[in-house]
Amino acid sequence: MEYLLLIVGFACLIKGADFFVDGAASIAYKFKISPTIVGLTIVALGTSLPEAAVSISASLAGSNSLAISNVVGSNIFNTLVVVGCSALIAPFIIPKDVIKRDLPINILAAALLSVMLFGGAINRIEGIVLLVCLAVYIYILVRDAKRDRANASEENEEKKILKTWVSIACIIGGAALIIVGGQVTVDSAQKIALALGMSETLIGLTIVSIGTSLPELVTSVVAARKGESGLSLGNAIGSNIMNIFFILGASSVLSPLAASSQNLFDALILTAIAVGIYLLARFSKKMDRPKGWLFLAVYAVYMAYIIIR
Repeated sequence: MEYLLLIVGFACLIKGADFFVDGAASIAYKFKISPTIVGLTIVALGTSLPEAAVSISASLAGSNSLAISNVVGSNIFNTLVVVGCSALIAPFIIPKDVIKRDLPINILAAALLSVMLFGGAINRIEGIVLLVCLAVYIYILVRDAKRDRANASEENEEKKILKTWVSIACIIGGAALIIVGGQVTVDSAQKIALALGMSETLIGLTIVSIGTSLPELVTSVVAARKGESGLSLGNAIGSNIMNIFFILGASSVLSPLAASSQNLFDALILTAIAVGIYLLARFSKKMDRPKGWLFLAVYAVYMAYIIIR
C-alpha cells in the first residue's frame, strides 16, 4: 500500500508542477515581471511548502534533528540534483542578477546557519534574525523586479500568456497538488524507511529531504523543458534561501531547535557547495551538461558518505 501511495504522490507532484509553471510564467509575462524573480519568490515559496510542513511539524513534536536535517538535505539536493538535472535537460546561461545577488545570499544563508549551529541550537532570537533576513531579501527582490519591468516587457511580447484567472487557477491548483503530492510521498517513504531501521537524522537527510524536494526537482525540470531556465534556476536557489530564512526561522521561533554535531557538519558541507556553485558561475555563466553530471556525481558521493557514517 505504501508503495502505491508513493506512486500517487509522484503523479500529483508532476502534474501540479506542470500547472504551477504555466501559471507562474504567464503571470510574469502579463505583469512584466522577470521569470527569474517569479522563480525566486512565488515558485520557490510554493515548492518549499512541503519542507515547511515537515520541519515545523517536526519542531513542534521535538524532532529537532529531523527539522534541521530536512532543510539542510533539501538544500544540498536542490543545488546538486535540481540544478544538475535542469542543466542536463536544457543547458542554460545563469542570469547576471542571480550571480550578483542570489548566489551570494545563498552562501550567506548557509554560512549563517553554520554559525548558529556552532552554538548547539537555533534559539528564538536567532530564528527572528533569520526571518528579518527573509524580509530584507524579499524587499531586494521587489526593488529589482520594479527596475527590470521594462526589460521584461520587451522579452515577453512573443510569449504565450494565459488569462489572469486561468493563471491564478493554475498556480493555486498546482500548489495544492504539489503540497498533497509532497506530503503523501514523504509519509509513505518515511514509513518505508522506518520499516528498514533507518535513524531520524539519516531519514531527514535522505528520504524526507529528497521527498520534500521533489516539487523543486519536478518544477525546475518542467520549467527547463519549457525553456524557462530563469524560472528553473530561480526556483532552486530561491528555495534554498526560503528554506533557511523562512522555514528554520519560523520553526525555531515556535520551538528552539537543538542541533547535533552531524547537523553542523552537514551545514558546513552545504556552505562549501554554495561557495562552489558561485565560483563556477563566476568562472563560466553557462550551466552545461558536463557541470550537470559533475553536480550529480558530487551528490552521489555525499549520499554514500552519509549512509556509511
